[in-house]
Amino acid sequence: MAQYKNILVTGGCGFIGSNFIRYLYHAHPEYRIFNLDVLTYAGNMENLADVDALESARDESTRRYVFLKGDVADREMLELLFAEHRFELVFHFAAETHVDRSYFNVANFIRTNVDGTMVLATMVMKHGGRMVHISTDEVYGSIPEEEGFVMEDAPFRPSNPYATSKAAADMLLQSFMRTYGTPIVIVRSTNNYGPFQYPEKLLPLGVTNLLQGKRIPVHGEGQHLRQWIHVEDFARAIDLVSLRAEDGEIYNVAGEHATNLDALRLIATHLNKDLDEYKYHTPDRPGADYRYAIDATKLETKLGWTRKHKFSESLPIVVDWYIANQPWWEKLRKKKEFLDHYEKQAQAKYY
Repeated sequence: MAQYKNILVTGGCGFIGSNFIRYLYHAHPEYRIFNLDVLTYAGNMENLADVDALESARDESTRRYVFLKGDVADREMLELLFAEHRFELVFHFAAETHVDRSYFNVANFIRTNVDGTMVLATMVMKHGGRMVHISTDEVYGSIPEEEGFVMEDAPFRPSNPYATSKAAADMLLQSFMRTYGTPIVIVRSTNNYGPFQYPEKLLPLGVTNLLQGKRIPVHGEGQHLRQWIHVEDFARAIDLVSLRAEDGEIYNVAGEHATNLDALRLIATHLNKDLDEYKYHTPDRPGADYRYAIDATKLETKLGWTRKHKFSESLPIVVDWYIANQPWWEKLRKKKEFLDHYEKQAQAKYY
C-alpha cells in the first residue's frame, strides 16, 4: 500500500483552493489531498473535474485526492477527521470572500472566517501538523501613495466587514502561535485572477458580461488600484511557504498594479470591444479602499519566490479560458445565488 503524507485543504472547491489543489496534486505525488468544502454558492466540484478523472483509475489504496463535504466550523466533524488522518499540513482557504456580500451578511463572514479559523487552529494545536492560513492584503486597508508599499508588520486598518473578519482571524492565529506554540504560517495575498473564478468578481464578471453583450457595473470612478496576481503564481508561493517558512512567519504575496478600469479595458481590448460602450458607474462601496500596496520582498529574498505571469500577457489568456469554458460559467450565472446578488451589485445596493 502506498504511503502518502495526508494533507488537508479547506475550501478546496472555490477559485483559489481548487487551483491550489490542482497545483499540489501534480507537484507533490507524495501527498494525499483531502478537500474539505461545505459547497456554498462559490464552491463548485466541477472546478476539479480533471483531478477527479485522473483519480478514477486508482483503487482505494492509491487514491491521492478525496473530497469531503463539511463545514470548517463543525468541531465534532473536524475532531473525527483529524483523529483519523493525522494531517501533516493544513491549508486553510475556506472563507467568505466577496466584499459586497459582507455588507449585508456580516454573521456569515464572522462564522466562517473567524469561528471556522478558530476551530481549525484548535484541531492543529490538539492533533498536530502545521497550518498555512490564507489571508488577504485587505487587512492593511487602503494605503496612501505617500506610504509606498507596506511590509508584513504594518498595522491593520480594515475598512469593511470582510477585511475585518480576516484581520480578526489573523490576530487570533497569532495568539495561538504565541500562547500555545501552534505551528502556523500566514500568507497575505493581493487580488488573484485565473480560471474557475466565480463570475461575481470583477474580472470574470467583466469577461462574461462582455461575452453576453451586457453592461459592466463599475464601482465609483474605477480608479481603485489593485495588485493582480495569477492564481498559479500564488499557488507556488503557498507551497513554498509550507516547505521553507519558519513557524510563526507571515508573508505578503504581491502582484502587479493596475486600476480596475485598466484591467477591464485590457479584457475589452482582447475581445475587440470598446469598454466605454459597456461600462457604467455606480456609487462607490461604503468605506472603499482606493489603493492596495503590499511589499513581497520578504518572500522573494528569504524563500526565492518570483512571479512567472505578467498581468498584461496572462489576463488575455485567462479571457480565452472563459471563452472556451462558457458552459461552466453560464450555468453559474443562471443560478439564484448569482442572480439575486447581481441585482444588488448592479445597482450598488449594499444594505
